[in-house]
Amino acid sequence: MPMPSKKLSICVVGGTGPEGSGLALRWAKFGHHVTVGSRDEKKARATAAELNSLLGSEKVLGASSRTGSAVADVVVLTVPYAAQQKTVEELRPVLEGKILIDVTVPLVPPKVSKVQLPSSDSCVAAVQEMLGNSVRVVSAFQNVSAHKLKDIDHQIDCDVLVTSDDKEARQVGIQLANAAGLRGIDGGVLANSVVAESLTSLLISINRTYKIPDAGIRITGPIALEPPPV
Repeated sequence: MPMPSKKLSICVVGGTGPEGSGLALRWAKFGHHVTVGSRDEKKARATAAELNSLLGSEKVLGASSRTGSAVADVVVLTVPYAAQQKTVEELRPVLEGKILIDVTVPLVPPKVSKVQLPSSDSCVAAVQEMLGNSVRVVSAFQNVSAHKLKDIDHQIDCDVLVTSDDKEARQVGIQLANAAGLRGIDGGVLANSVVAESLTSLLISINRTYKIPDAGIRITGPIALEPPPV
């Protein structure tokens, strides 16, 4: 596995959606090698073409989720909660030895502004249990609104809580948060992911109450943090 400071090969599974495509765009601009992954390869290629148009260069590829994940260093899962476990099961044969960054939030429509955690508490920790130690699972990006991600010149006012039981994988998640123009915060072990997963419903509620599109979180205090890249 390349060190976090190196350019990584990233497959964004569910990368045709708003958050996945926005993160893919920002990572490609930073210089990482990015593939948009989807069950529908045509849709993946169309999204990649759209992102390349925004970038002004051919930096993003489109492929089936399985094909893209097989050749990636890091797989980023940005599918809805209802598709999370099924997608992971489908990709399991090509995930061994990789880092899986799971962005999943346990939202249960129509009451998405109400916290509704699964019996396992953290839906991302449940994925680590499912995959075992051969895959290093990271939880991140749950509290980032997709609203402005595709505006690559817009500075998004939100920190990213990054949790994992593997310290090196956690650092990769932090580096990728920074590479997206955000600020990655080391949130400790994967069990702590339940906090970030719960916060999303709270932020949706705040958005609705105050009629705003992109409430986020900031961690305050004299913490020595690596600043986001310019």
